Amino acid sequence: MRLVPAIWSDPRTHLLTQRPDDAVLFFAPDQLRATAERFQRGFPGLVTYAVKANDAVEVLENLSASGLQAFDVASPAEMRLVRRLAPLAALHYNNPVRSRAEIAEAVGLGVSSYSVDCAGELDKLIAAGLPAATEISVRLHLPVAGAAYDFGAKFGASPETAAILLRRVAERGLVPSMTFHPGTQCADPAAWAAYIAECARVAQRAGVHLVRLNVGGGFAAHRTGVAPDLDTIFAGIDAAVARAFGRTRPELVCEPGRAMVAEAFTAATRIKAIREDGAVFLNDGIYGSFAEAPILGNVDRIEVIPQSGRRPGTRQVPRTVFGPTCDSLDRLPGQVLLPHDLAEGDWILFHGMGAYSRATVTRFNGYGSERIVTVEKFA
Repeated sequence: MRLVPAIWSDPRTHLLTQRPDDAVLFFAPDQLRATAERFQRGFPGLVTYAVKANDAVEVLENLSASGLQAFDVASPAEMRLVRRLAPLAALHYNNPVRSRAEIAEAVGLGVSSYSVDCAGELDKLIAAGLPAATEISVRLHLPVAGAAYDFGAKFGASPETAAILLRRVAERGLVPSMTFHPGTQCADPAAWAAYIAECARVAQRAGVHLVRLNVGGGFAAHRTGVAPDLDTIFAGIDAAVARAFGRTRPELVCEPGRAMVAEAFTAATRIKAIREDGAVFLNDGIYGSFAEAPILGNVDRIEVIPQSGRRPGTRQVPRTVFGPTCDSLDRLPGQVLLPHDLAEGDWILFHGMGAYSRATVTRFNGYGSERIVTVEKFA
């Protein structure tokens, strides 16, 4: 009987040895821990993880082992998962719309922080009889540019409404805080600075001292071009808080999801067919690991591993790339540059695919891998 390693050295070794025909997500724990350490070293406050980005057990266990002591959860299912894997972790329930049954379960699971963006949702929380030490973060929305897409169309209060809500939180004896989300794939520190300055004005208008300020997620991952400069963003946030609040500076919280987990995974697909016009059909697509591609575009760090073990040619040509389902919408946007000598059965690896890949798999037509293979490194 041939033994299969629990941890492979790299994706290439696994693919050429096991020759999987289904799509695979390769996971590098060392990369995830390095990213967690970078956030904890550079961000001037509490670092939490937005579980929605990737709720794999491997991810949550490694982040907990890396020192993360709080998790941003958006549903009771995520709460139960974190409680099972990290029983002592703080839970921040920052999805601002909840049913009364969800609130009751959150109270039972010991959620310590909630966000709100309207009076009705605050009323529901107050009616649930929250413990006095519970934090309520009023979520602000501003027309701030700089992200791939804006969360403000769905969540967030105006500055005027936020001041009213913040005052009510303080009057109820709950812990008054504020939060915002600058938008996904945000790489411009100015977006955070604009929100931070307005949060200070809202708190002053409400006559309330903010205990904490959650600057949200939105930190960009490395999808195309050069990697985002997280350290510059951290420094920009710190400076903006100092300018806006001075001696009344609140404690800071962030909740990265995408930027925390993206680099820890590589998606490996296999070529099912190549048409006469050069179009490529893969065994994964937008109903699987590539659900975000029509919105954010393709990642540009692509590696081809020929099934023969040879090295691919250096000349690249633009190709149409389709997913495996019977839906014609299942294709990567635009054209993808790939080697001219591709062959059926070769594997195509897409790096930086840890965020919203496994989490959005639909299993449409039976495709979309949730299988994770652990590796020491990616190359």
